This record gives sequence, structure tokens and C-alpha cells, in this order.
Amino acid sequence: MPALPAADVGALRADCASCFGLCCVALPLTASADFAVDKPAGEPCRNLHTDHRCGIHSRLRQEGFPGCTVYDCFGAGQRVSQATFEGRSWRQDPDTARRMFAVFPVVRQLHEMLVYLAEARTLPAARSLRAELAAAEAATQRLAAAGPDELLALDVAAHRARVNPLLLRASELARAGARGRRPGRRLRHADLLGADLHGADLRGADLRGALLIAADLRGADLRRADLIGADLRDADLAGADLTGALFLTQPQVTAAKGDGATRLPPTLTRPAHWGA
Repeated sequence: MPALPAADVGALRADCASCFGLCCVALPLTASADFAVDKPAGEPCRNLHTDHRCGIHSRLRQEGFPGCTVYDCFGAGQRVSQATFEGRSWRQDPDTARRMFAVFPVVRQLHEMLVYLAEARTLPAARSLRAELAAAEAATQRLAAAGPDELLALDVAAHRARVNPLLLRASELARAGARGRRPGRRLRHADLLGADLHGADLRGADLRGALLIAADLRGADLRRADLIGADLRDADLAGADLTGALFLTQPQVTAAKGDGATRLPPTLTRPAHWGA
């Protein structure tokens, strides 16, 4: 993902020390390969301490909570904790708790859109759209900065429907000069669960929303591929080239498998659990 302006980086990256552990309380957990236990929304995780810190943060994968390691609120947690609710913890009163837990996923969605808009604005091929992208980004920022009542009444899906066509246009412009020898079928939202794409030339591919769980993408060329919303859980990216991949986020990378030969955009971090 291209570097964001300095003012945006801190706002759109999780700062757990400034959050009241919202992802550990507001969101439900379902016992599965991702989480060791069931937990309803609004109930604190059994591993959450009273200081809002996770008691097994350094051992989440070993303790059966790999899903926690791939979650990213894109900075929504600290915004809701410190700005929307002005530093009032959900532990202080039940009404604040209910409202805070309902607002958190709304702001998280808005922040995710801000991440995509900020990236689109930096794409050289999409310079003709920069004014529209900046306007959409400013509108989304205003919504994210609203008060609890406005956020609870917000139709996030409707706002996303206004933003998405703009992101699509930016993607099309960025991918125009990078067409690989892709499989001869539509890949957007495609079911590629466990697909053999070993060494595939996917340059400039539209893989938006594609189901790539456990897909074999070893050595695949994904330069300038649009990966917005693609599910890369357990996808094997060993030796794959994701340089300049569009709308690729840290949670997607962390959910996948890779090795020392996997090439990532410079703004993304190689997960600790990847092989050398």
C-alpha cells in the first residue's frame, strides 16, 4: 500500500494503548480454527484484563486465538474511545457500554474506507480522480468524526455504495497497463477456495472479494492486482510478488502464509509466523 500522508498514518493504525479493548468486548467470537471459545458481542473476552490489555497477547496463536492476530480496527478503537466518547470507558456505565459497542463497528468501516481512499489518492494513474477522491475522503472523515447519535443513525452501506464506484475507477486506471495471462474467467468475487494458482500471472487482475482461502499462490505474480476484500486466509504466498498490489491490507497479509521470498509492498510488515 503506498505510504499515507503523515497525518493519516497514526489515525488509521490501531493504537491499542489508547483504546478500551473494544475489539475484545464489542465483537462476538465463534469457537473455530480462529478462536478457542464462543463469546457473545458485548461480553469481555476472558483474556482481557481490567486495564484493557490482553493477557495472552504474545501467545495468541499458541492459545488458539489466531483470529485476534489478523484483526485490525484501522484506528477506530482509539477514535471511539478517546474522541467519540471523550475518554469515558465502557466500564463506567452500562449505557455508555451499549452505545460504544454499537458505534465501534460503524467507525471501523469508515476508517477502512479511509485507508482505501487514501491509497487511491496516491496512485499516479488515478491522478485525474484526485479531486473526487479527496472530496470522498473528506466526507468520510466528517462522518467518522460525528457524535454517537449520528454514527448510530448512519447508513454505512449507503455511504460505501457511493465510495465504491470511485475506488473501482481508480483501480481500473491503475491496472490498465498491467494485464497478465490470467485464467480465462471472471475473478472478482470468484470462489477460488484451495485453487491451484501456483506461478500464475495475475498482474493487474481484479480479485476484489475473491475467496482465496488456502489457495496455492506460490510464486504467483500479483503486481498491481486489486485485492480489496479478498479472503487470503491460509493462502500460500511463498515466493509470490505482491509489489504494488492494490488495496492490500495488513490483516490480509497476516492471515496468509508466506516466506522470506514473498515480496510485499513497503508499507506492510512481514508476519512473524511466516517462514524464513
